Amino acid sequence: MKVRVFCAVALAAFMIACGRNNVAPAGDLVTPVAPSAAVTTINALGTPGRENVVVNMQDACDPDTFNQALGNPDACVRGGGVKFDQFVAELTRLGFIEPWHFAAPTANVRVGQTFEAVNRGGEVHTFTQVAEFGGGFVPFLNDLAHLPNVAPECRPEALDADDFVAPGGTYRETVDHTGQLKFQCCIHPWMRLEASSR
Repeated sequence: MKVRVFCAVALAAFMIACGRNNVAPAGDLVTPVAPSAAVTTINALGTPGRENVVVNMQDACDPDTFNQALGNPDACVRGGGVKFDQFVAELTRLGFIEPWHFAAPTANVRVGQTFEAVNRGGEVHTFTQVAEFGGGFVPFLNDLAHLPNVAPECRPEALDADDFVAPGGTYRETVDHTGQLKFQCCIHPWMRLEASSR
């Protein structure tokens, strides 16, 4: 009985979070991007800029089982083949599930370059810079991924509507300082990228 109550509460929290995540980034942050390795940009002065660093946000959700389990017809909008029960089982066993990832997980960048995080999956993701990796704002997923400490930047009050990247959308963030940079998805916190900026 306790297991059923826990699962029901955890699933409700996950559904609320995923339901909230149907917000697409505002303004010009949602733009389709052709599947290329890099995109040339024009900086504010109108001169050719440096190449953007493209990061693909990927997942493999199965729309039928994810949407049914989460009670949201838009929780997963592209077929990826991983059924919800498989997702939960693998995440419980490993603390991550490989098809949910940032590609590439590492990068070397220069100040002035722009990360262009393109959502090529079926679920909403974030590309959030954090001081240290931690959990996201979905307790159910944090528990399964063995991440009890939420990254402060991933707390709901720290996120804006334009932080959420809908499938097919793009989020851009320009590198403005040197050093080690860390980015994670605040929904699926094992999705991570580490970058060295110079």
